[in-house]
Amino acid sequence: MARQLDEQIAARFPVGRRLRVLDVGLGQGTQALRLARAGHEVTGLESDPRMVAAVRQSLATEPEGIQERVRIIEGDGRDAGAHFLPGAFDVVLCHGVLMYVPEPDPMLAGLARVLAPGGLLSLVVRNADALAMRPGLAGDWETALAAFDSPAYTNRIGLDVRADRLENLTATLAGIGAPLHAWYGVRVFTDQAGDAAEPPSGEALHRLLAAEDRAGRTDPYRAVAALLHLCGVRG
Repeated sequence: MARQLDEQIAARFPVGRRLRVLDVGLGQGTQALRLARAGHEVTGLESDPRMVAAVRQSLATEPEGIQERVRIIEGDGRDAGAHFLPGAFDVVLCHGVLMYVPEPDPMLAGLARVLAPGGLLSLVVRNADALAMRPGLAGDWETALAAFDSPAYTNRIGLDVRADRLENLTATLAGIGAPLHAWYGVRVFTDQAGDAAEPPSGEALHRLLAAEDRAGRTDPYRAVAALLHLCGVRG
């Protein structure tokens, strides 16, 4: 996802421009810190106080110049309009968040409003059109059959969440004035790997990443990825 996001940023903005980035659902801050290290000004919006504390702790170990480029706000992405002015950001990230939001359209509309014209809205969602793949490949036929009829599922940490369909999100992005510009599949081949599995190293890791990257850009493989990465551009 990092490479895909970098490509979209490079395609939208002049090289060397310091961007104003909003990271909704900051999590552990991995993406936010990476962008801050690259010179961008990043605001993280996170509703979980434990995550906020963890990111603040990580940020404290960074050089002062990077710390000055990161602002952390405890709050919900559905309230972005209450925290920020329209057009306040060049890039808005919403990665791994929509599956926890029962009605995502109002939140996405609010995120589009805080984007400046030409700004980039980056979404990472669970792919409802491939929801049967993981249980099916694991031989869990009951769960696989149920996945054909409902976007609801139980994630790896035991929470009841929901997936999104590319067709629906494409329509939503068009309706909120940030039409789909590009989309990718994420975790096409590696979704079956356990959370505790050690990734390969060296040349084997390079080949794995190259295969995932190629599949994530190529039909029909990207359509059956576990996750989708969608990039909309504010008109």
